[in-house]
Amino acid sequence: MPLANHALPFGLRQVKLTPYLPDGTLDAANAVFLPAARTFSFAEAEEFEELQGDDRTVASHGAGPTVDWELEGGGISLAAYRIFAGGTVTSTGSTPAAVRTHVKKTSDSRPYFQVEGRAISDNGGDFHAVVHRCKADGDLEGELANGSFFLTQASGKGYGNETTEVLYEFKHNETPVPLVLS
Repeated sequence: MPLANHALPFGLRQVKLTPYLPDGTLDAANAVFLPAARTFSFAEAEEFEELQGDDRTVASHGAGPTVDWELEGGGISLAAYRIFAGGTVTSTGSTPAAVRTHVKKTSDSRPYFQVEGRAISDNGGDFHAVVHRCKADGDLEGELANGSFFLTQASGKGYGNETTEVLYEFKHNETPVPLVLS
């Protein structure tokens, strides 16, 4: 079936988080999947300042677009949480006494990362949404509750790739392209 003129994205199949290195390039070797991805929502936003005078609005100027995003996944991956929050993940011991620990220090700042979400398209292929240079500037949330699964939640802004200036992109593929880790 040829690629349709429009995509009909349905569901959420995968969410991949890829951290940025200090030089602004993607650290593909440390990319991780958000486990049991439930939602990846986004909205383009821009703050505007208006010039008002003579009892009317004369002009409006934007400060540049950003993307407000939110993610939710089931369970918790310490590697994914490190991408949101910063800090370090260490592993000690061996089976059956292995331990993985995430430590966040007061001196650890939240890093930049890229989010890519993938959905099937009901009219063929799949649909990818990519938000570049994200930072979790909202709450990082989770709740341990009786009778409930832990859900990891994060929100923030995407500021765009500093080199290419790409803020976000949508890709509609004729042939489905699963997200892979390097």
